[in-house]
Amino acid sequence: MSGSLYERIGGEPAVDAAVDLFYRKVLSDPSISHFFDTTDMDAQRNKQKAFLTMVFGGPNAYDGKDLRAAHAGLVSRGLNETHFGAVAGHLQATLQELGVAEDLTAEVMGIAASTQDDVLNR
Repeated sequence: MSGSLYERIGGEPAVDAAVDLFYRKVLSDPSISHFFDTTDMDAQRNKQKAFLTMVFGGPNAYDGKDLRAAHAGLVSRGLNETHFGAVAGHLQATLQELGVAEDLTAEVMGIAASTQDDVLNR
């Protein structure tokens, strides 16, 4: 199947389902959920959906901060590689639970891994 990653994973319905399930997993994980204690989760989900749509090659409606700026406050609160790994693990588990093909999951996880230095402000 050709086309953008966004199209190959199923477009808007797939991104919406993945983000919703992903945040259920993240918020139920006590090792990382505290980073979202003061977060408006509806707004967060919407920002994440727009961000992923953009990075997966779909329509660009993302108008949020870049990754460094968006996570700077979390880094100052102790966000580190262990937390990044937990979040990535929840992303992979989400994709597997939703039945995303292994090659597409690997592509998504490669994109996620490429953001680590920006997320951790290194």
